[in-house]
Amino acid sequence: MSIKGEVKEAAGYIKEEAYEHGKSAKSREKAQEGRDLRNEGRMEDGKAPKTAEPGSQKRD
Repeated sequence: MSIKGEVKEAAGYIKEEAYEHGKSAKSREKAQEGRDLRNEGRMEDGKAPKTAEPGSQKRD
C-alpha cells in the first residue's frame, strides 16, 4: 500500500461523504469527484474500485 494511494482514498472518502446527501446537481457532482478520487487511490493500492453511486452503499 502506498502512502499516496491511501491519502487519495481518504480524501475522496471525506469529499464523497460531505456531499453525498445534497440534492443539487453541484452536490452530486462533488460527491462523484470524491468517488473518483477515492477509486484512483484504491486502484493505486491494488484494490477494486467502488462502482455504485455515491451514498448508495450500506454503511457499517
